[in-house]
Amino acid sequence: MTYEDAFSALGDSTRRQVFEAVSDRPRAVGELAAGMPVSRPAVSQHLKVLSDAGLVVCRTEGTRRIYAARPEGLAELRAWLDRYWSDVLERYAAEVNEEKE
Repeated sequence: MTYEDAFSALGDSTRRQVFEAVSDRPRAVGELAAGMPVSRPAVSQHLKVLSDAGLVVCRTEGTRRIYAARPEGLAELRAWLDRYWSDVLERYAAEVNEEKE
């Protein structure tokens, strides 16, 4: 699982909707499917991609599978973004300082 996997998984708009829903609170597949414009099997496939990318985890409660966001997966993605954000800010500050001189 890499940040590339996470970006790829979140590249699909329906998958982002699924991820946002489980980020709000843990949900069962049926509950997710009820609020999506795709079928239950399609939601399950999207959850598999998100799980393979390390962005969601699943636990079993009886016959239901409950999905939730995986904080560690988000941390990996954020660390990658933060590295570039810091570089951009440093270059911007250097540019501003150079213009003042």
